[in-house]
Amino acid sequence: MNYFWNLIGVVHVVITWGSLSTIEAMPPPPPVQCNQTGGCILKNAYGAWGDRKDCHVSNVTYPTTEEELRLAVAHANKNKLKVKTVSKFSHTIPKLACPCSQSQSTLLISTAKLDSNIDIDVANLTVTADAGVPLRQLIDRVEEENLSIVAAPYWEGVSVGGVISTGAHGSSWWGKGGAVHDHVIGLSLVVPAKESEGYAKIIRIEANDPLLDAAKVSLGLLGVISEVKLSLEPGFKRSITFNFTDDAHIEDIFMDHAKKHEFGDITWYPSRRTAVYRYDDRVTLNTRGDGVNDFIGFQDTSILISKSTRAAEKALETAKNANGKCTLAATVLGFKKLIANGFKNNALIFTGYPIVGRQGKLQTSGACLYSRRVDTSCAWDPRINGLFFYETTAIFPANKFKDFIRDVKKLRDLKPENFCGVDSYNGFLIRFIKASSAYLGQSEDSIVVDYNYYRADDASTPRLNQDVWEEVEQMAFFKYGARPHWAKNRKLAFLNVQQKYANFSRFLAAKNQMDPQNMFSSEWSDEILFGTEAAKFDGCALEGQCICSEDRHCSPSKGYFCKPGLVYTEARVCRFSQSPMTSIV
Repeated sequence: MNYFWNLIGVVHVVITWGSLSTIEAMPPPPPVQCNQTGGCILKNAYGAWGDRKDCHVSNVTYPTTEEELRLAVAHANKNKLKVKTVSKFSHTIPKLACPCSQSQSTLLISTAKLDSNIDIDVANLTVTADAGVPLRQLIDRVEEENLSIVAAPYWEGVSVGGVISTGAHGSSWWGKGGAVHDHVIGLSLVVPAKESEGYAKIIRIEANDPLLDAAKVSLGLLGVISEVKLSLEPGFKRSITFNFTDDAHIEDIFMDHAKKHEFGDITWYPSRRTAVYRYDDRVTLNTRGDGVNDFIGFQDTSILISKSTRAAEKALETAKNANGKCTLAATVLGFKKLIANGFKNNALIFTGYPIVGRQGKLQTSGACLYSRRVDTSCAWDPRINGLFFYETTAIFPANKFKDFIRDVKKLRDLKPENFCGVDSYNGFLIRFIKASSAYLGQSEDSIVVDYNYYRADDASTPRLNQDVWEEVEQMAFFKYGARPHWAKNRKLAFLNVQQKYANFSRFLAAKNQMDPQNMFSSEWSDEILFGTEAAKFDGCALEGQCICSEDRHCSPSKGYFCKPGLVYTEARVCRFSQSPMTSIV
């Protein structure tokens, strides 16, 4: 323990405030940066794609109206350009928004300025918004009419078009469920057209149109969404309590928890043997309380703290100090319990449970998006050398999740300290989404598991206990057939993904109908959509670009060799060892 705190002290000394003196206010940077000589680079919010290669595009356009958007698509179609759409946020981890590896004939369409229209129909409980409208702006406008949007992701740094395109979700098995796309009752799409139609046209897809099930989770492959129409409900409040307890029976409790609490979730910290049950239910508007969701992970964070935390992580990784990570995990969990994960009873402070507040204030958060200080930012902002991590998100059929938990517990019990690395982030966040009619949605009630873990600065650097996370990853996607979240995950999670969707052929039929020339497809999106395995190369398994089958796919020069999993023995993982003699090839 003393080692860890001494390390933090050293880090605080070596990082000086003088290094921040040239930094202005630090809201997230725009995802597209163009140079004066022509050409642009698209980055996601983390500053690095899965393959760490930049996405070059020859041009970007910022339409402000639907007609300007149609003209942009028409121009691209007429000139045979590859096209992708990006919002002002760009939090997708896979390279779905990159048009093509050859930047000479590409166009990026940004919806950052397509954000002026929000039309609310109070009588019919609907809202229609431009695709580029930020989620927070939409929520606030709806709440002004004393109405509520039922489903939203926990992170509000998304646009209306983006939030539905990749299946973003909150947590609920009630009503229409926790996925935002299942509350979509119409949308408008700009698609390529014949020369006689002006090279591009706008199609309106209503609730009874079979195309809606393809378009509401489309990965941007059918065209460009210009408007989205969502169903609303009369305004309501929520009452939230976090119960920090042991994880002894989590595999037997999760189903009842989801059925009992409309917006319930569970956060599991395996190394701490702790489960945090979120009791989250709807209450009437006259219930007293003005609570706010200011989740600690999304707060406007001191740059010094973010840099210090990263420096501490790197030092622990270099020293292979799993116990130091356990100290960090215990500290983080204790702090979260003290401050209720950042939720507050009012705008300032947490005073006790339950936390009661309006739906619009409790359903999502993202304070770091609006940073106005020189010394704060989102903790993962790539400009500050702060947190840098992977995010694995697996979506399980409900009937398979119990056995997954049991397997993870078996792996945990072999050496609990190996799990401290993930618990120092946010453990396993367990949420619930309902069966969906969307072709690329979930065909049955499902459980979503998110976990974050350390990513090295350099692609060739192995990670402490990386074999554990590779085994959990492969266990989820291959032993239990979990589906990968379309906007998250490392490349290997998408292997053979098309076999996991019963309506995949229907989606392809709609794609061929809307975009017969594959204008909106690229090798990157095809790689995700079709789950194809590329050629393996030295070190490819270190960053999830492949599953190792030879030692060279790991890092034998640094003592990491390809070996079988410890519980899921069919897994092939990169494990640190003094000798390669027992490697599996």
